Amino acid sequence: MLIGYARVSTQSQSLELQINALKKAGCEKIFTDIASGAKTARPGLKDAEMVLREGDALVVCKLDRLGRSIQHLIESINHLKGKGIGFRSLQESIDTQTSGGKLVFHLFSALAEFERDLIRERTNAGLEVARARGKKGGRPKSLSQSKNIALLKQMYADPNYSIDDICKMLSISRSTFYRYLKSDNHESDDQ
Repeated sequence: MLIGYARVSTQSQSLELQINALKKAGCEKIFTDIASGAKTARPGLKDAEMVLREGDALVVCKLDRLGRSIQHLIESINHLKGKGIGFRSLQESIDTQTSGGKLVFHLFSALAEFERDLIRERTNAGLEVARARGKKGGRPKSLSQSKNIALLKQMYADPNYSIDDICKMLSISRSTFYRYLKSDNHESDDQ
């Protein structure tokens, strides 16, 4: 069975063209969403997935109606594939139930993996250059000098200061307060 899925981003857009194309393609049921591609909550897509059974196919007019990005699209199609459900995109003529459609999908997957590897390599190279220049990564410490940490512990020992008072004076959260209280590290940061 062919199950259609149509999506538009805003109320001002019309689902009519997509619905007509899905009916013409032979979809017996069509589910719709009016949601931005960036949103993960898509009740219409969830409903379509509930109806889909092994051997069925989810049909969309264009690839971008299903996935927010190539990576998301690949994950979605692999999720369907894991349940024995095919995928078709009318505009791009992709059908994962055919040899040619599987090939195109595998090419998309390979390109997405290649892109992820390139990003990872560039990120690691940038981090190495930064380390070579003496830069540290991560969020800056709330209390960057050992005297501030000593002050925190000294104030904590004084019964005139509550934890809330100490946190307000040092502009830190309670969790940061407890982290520094437990720390035996009085080294100053090189930032």
